Amino acid sequence: MRTASRPLSGVRVLVGRARHQAGVLSRELRKLGATVLEIPFIEIRKSRSSKPLDTALRNLDSYDWLILTSVNGVEAMWERLAKLCLTKKHLKHLRVAAIGPATKKAIEQRGGKVDVVPKEYVAESVVSSLRKRVKGKRVLLVRAKVARDVIPRELRKAGAHMDVVEAYETVVPRSSRVRLRSALQNPRQRPHVVTFTSSSTVRNFVALLGSHKRDVDGIRLASIGPVTSSTLRVLGLRVDIEAREFTIPGLSTAIARAIAESPSLPTKPGRAHV
Repeated sequence: MRTASRPLSGVRVLVGRARHQAGVLSRELRKLGATVLEIPFIEIRKSRSSKPLDTALRNLDSYDWLILTSVNGVEAMWERLAKLCLTKKHLKHLRVAAIGPATKKAIEQRGGKVDVVPKEYVAESVVSSLRKRVKGKRVLLVRAKVARDVIPRELRKAGAHMDVVEAYETVVPRSSRVRLRSALQNPRQRPHVVTFTSSSTVRNFVALLGSHKRDVDGIRLASIGPVTSSTLRVLGLRVDIEAREFTIPGLSTAIARAIAESPSLPTKPGRAHV
């Protein structure tokens, strides 16, 4: 039975974050009463070569700004700093921008400081926050192998001297294919909601589905924000729920709100919308 404190009681939610990061969202959802199924849509791997990142880190004193756009980027960068025997003192002169509160927290937990967190936790808002500050400055952007080019493109237009280095890559976890299809086809496991926390989770979800896209019919698709929502639509999927605040708590809140407003939970696939 659903209550004000447990609005997701009886709701099955599929969390597709990377295995080592799924726990945060899962805990939020379980607090709200949801039954959570974790099947990773992405796997985080080290870059095949650390040389470009290592070169940038050895030359940190030549940069004015550092931009980090994910917790994964923070973890990968600090791992390389440790390997190179570099410490937080080598970052003291830098001004640091983090794309959102989770990235900011990850930096601060490692002893770093954060000067800028944009109002909205997307690349466009990072650009808006930095555009007037980076003219003539050297800027280091540490990110995933495959990422949108909004930040380097727009900041170069603003006069920044940008270096972009990859710290990690995301791949499709092939072991999830059978588990995902089984869950979607099993009435006892079939989720009422599937969560997407990045464009990578969307692309990999579609890759895992393959020709079985019809299996998602009747399931609500929940997006952490407009960039992820755009990827869902580009790939022919619906956006049933979108977080107002582009964070994990914001996503959980959006799912709870959507269920409260429209509590009907179909469990069988109907006509496909993809």
